[in-house]
Amino acid sequence: MEFGETENLEGTRVPSSYTMNKQVVNQLVSEALSENNSLFLIDLSLHQDNKIVVQIDGKLGVPLQECIRISRYIEQRLDKEVEDYALEVTTPDIAEPLKDIRQYHKNLQRTLVVTLKDKNKVEGILTQITEQTIVLESKVREPKPIGKGKITVIKNIEVAFENIENAIVKIMF
Repeated sequence: MEFGETENLEGTRVPSSYTMNKQVVNQLVSEALSENNSLFLIDLSLHQDNKIVVQIDGKLGVPLQECIRISRYIEQRLDKEVEDYALEVTTPDIAEPLKDIRQYHKNLQRTLVVTLKDKNKVEGILTQITEQTIVLESKVREPKPIGKGKITVIKNIEVAFENIENAIVKIMF
């Protein structure tokens, strides 16, 4: 391998001038993730200060060792001698909105607070997920059928992904 080149998993030489190219970094992340099929990419961002932030998640969470493994995999294939960069491999913060449908599957039977695009909020237990929708089991206060006052009723609320502004797992203590 010549100076100014890096090599990907298949042994293909990649010019180092492309080290900050998002496609190249994305390919390296994909290669690293392919070694553990329970992990998936949530977000990849390249900042102007040459900081690469890779956010991953997993069906059963992400062990620290996996973040380290992925970080090392990427670092071994990018040439710091040619272009300096900082690399951060993280997992989503519990307070961050869900970004990928696989995160919804991971949080089945947990309480979500969903903000809709019309700015209304819906809260409930995530009970079902399809390709287009989620179903939340929510407790709603409704007027009594007879007499004054209200009663609590459990309703299933179906929400289309296209109507979701963001969804956050509610932390329960």
